[in-house]
Amino acid sequence: MAKESIKARELKRKRMVEKYATKRAALKAAGDYTALQKIPKNASPVRQHNRCQLTGRPKGYMRIFGVSRINFREMALAGLIPGVRKASW
Repeated sequence: MAKESIKARELKRKRMVEKYATKRAALKAAGDYTALQKIPKNASPVRQHNRCQLTGRPKGYMRIFGVSRINFREMALAGLIPGVRKASW
């Protein structure tokens, strides 16, 4: 389980990216890189990190489902994810 401060930091970055998205796109299209440098660093979408929605785990993230591999396995075995079942051969 990730610390609450780490989860809050990622949430703050996500909000900041959404806030500055149009401004960043306009400045990039205009080629105004000096003004682009004055925008906060965390407004860049590259600085975001995918985290599990349930636990905040940064590694083993499954983009399609939005959770880590551990939570995905638990949810799949419990039947909480439609169309997913354990493979056996």
